[in-house]
Amino acid sequence: MTYSKDFLYPEKWLSKASAGDRVASELRMRIIAGIIESGTVLSENKLAADFAVSRSPIREALKTLSSENMIRLERMGAVVIGLTEKEIEEIYDVRLLIETFVFERLVRKETNELAMELSKIVEMMKIAIKYQDADEFSYQDVLFHETIIRSIGHSHILMIWNNLKPVMESFILLSMRARFKEKYDDFTRIVKNHELYIDAIKTKDRSLMIKSLHKNFDDVQGKVEDLWKSQQMLSEGEEQQDD
Repeated sequence: MTYSKDFLYPEKWLSKASAGDRVASELRMRIIAGIIESGTVLSENKLAADFAVSRSPIREALKTLSSENMIRLERMGAVVIGLTEKEIEEIYDVRLLIETFVFERLVRKETNELAMELSKIVEMMKIAIKYQDADEFSYQDVLFHETIIRSIGHSHILMIWNNLKPVMESFILLSMRARFKEKYDDFTRIVKNHELYIDAIKTKDRSLMIKSLHKNFDDVQGKVEDLWKSQQMLSEGEEQQDD
């Protein structure tokens, strides 16, 4: 598969990816960016020619995108469904649920080592800002949240995150590229929000965590407290069972 400069997904992120994963990553980006519109018919033969691969990786890619509800499989290809605003909101709902759940577990754990690891990632984010590297910043941003999620060692939460990650990663990439061009000054605020997140983890301060979630998920702020309350109720129920 020859990697074109017109491809949206970063080549350096694909060093260990299969041909099918490479095609899926690029098609996903094009669908989310609106380059491939809803209702577009994707032909296996045409995609195989466009990506210079056999039809087997194309089928693999289409199967992946179908599992993400981005396309509907047809006999010799697929029809693009895309993502509705409701589905995008639901993706953020799940991400909020994951991170509030993880924080409740972190309250009971020693977090100094995690805080140090996250601080190193924030330093890498600052370097990416300095060199105006939107892709590297996006990589570190995703890594920041994944490091928090992995820290509690919960295999099923990680499985949910891994299912969510490809679409979320595409959103972040496209958003950060646009921000670097249009709102470069905004990155100081973004870094401070991540530092606030680290402070909440270090101090195990729930009110600070709510504040950091409001700032890190500003497009779904209205839902944070409801999600937080439901998560606390779940956590309190677990503690009663432990007693």
